[in-house]
Amino acid sequence: MAADNHKQSLKFIIAASSVGTIIEWYDFYIFGILSTILADKFFPQDYGSAGLLSTLAIFAAGFIIRPFGALFFGRLGDLIGRKFTFLITVILMGGSTFAIGLIPPFATIGWVAPIIVLFLRLLQGLAIGGEYGGAAVYVAEYAPINKKGYIILVGFKPQLYLV
Repeated sequence: MAADNHKQSLKFIIAASSVGTIIEWYDFYIFGILSTILADKFFPQDYGSAGLLSTLAIFAAGFIIRPFGALFFGRLGDLIGRKFTFLITVILMGGSTFAIGLIPPFATIGWVAPIIVLFLRLLQGLAIGGEYGGAAVYVAEYAPINKKGYIILVGFKPQLYLV
């Protein structure tokens, strides 16, 4: 009975980690999908393609900062626990995405708008960096000793759902 319980809890942990990762990657990539709209809102109208390129540079900044999120939240997960760290990263990602939607356009606040967008994008990068690695470690902690690599490589593939 105990082994059955462990299997169910491992399946639940894999599912929960996968769902959390999928949600965070969705929030992370929605910025790229909406880059043309964001360029029109947060850069001057006469910027044209320079506004789009600037928006894509902000999109790239989220990827560049991901390793720092993994370092910070990985250490935080070791100190205070992975569940709490997941909660922080999900709130940080969702809050940043929500806050980007609340920023007034360039026409209203000028160059402060793209600076705020960049700051929030960096927070998103930190969150996704911490969540993805933390999810893999969390699953590995609950996997049977003789199947840790298998569970990580085969059982935990949230990125497959993003294709």
